[in-house]
Amino acid sequence: MYTVSTDPHRLDIPLIHRYLAEGSYWATNIPLETVERAITNSLCFGVYGPGGGQVAFARVITDRATFAWLCDVFVLPEFRGQGISKQLMQEVWSHPDIRDVRRQMLATLDAHGLYEQFGFRPIANPERYMEVKRSNPYGVPTGN
Repeated sequence: MYTVSTDPHRLDIPLIHRYLAEGSYWATNIPLETVERAITNSLCFGVYGPGGGQVAFARVITDRATFAWLCDVFVLPEFRGQGISKQLMQEVWSHPDIRDVRRQMLATLDAHGLYEQFGFRPIANPERYMEVKRSNPYGVPTGN
């Protein structure tokens, strides 16, 4: 019923941008140009319904050899609860460019149960990991 494709020409960029900028907690107010650049430089997966419209998305930042970071995953609200996220994750993690990489990572606020089904666990040695996190990178009003 739903098909998953990595064809970048099928991606509905305005829909992806709208969801990320307005519907996500992680990319509020992200500029269209940033989304376009991120998509161009990533392995992207679109999920399409029977009518051909895009209903879900996932993006993987990867060198296609040793590392893959899953991000920007969403299923449009009206299509949730139909197993689309599981189908999408099966397609993502079985993709030949990333299925055998040494490290697969992601960050999530609320989808731990989904990702645990695909072998994800908390970081074993968090003391080894570091980050630079820019607060308010897209100019989200903070109310201050």
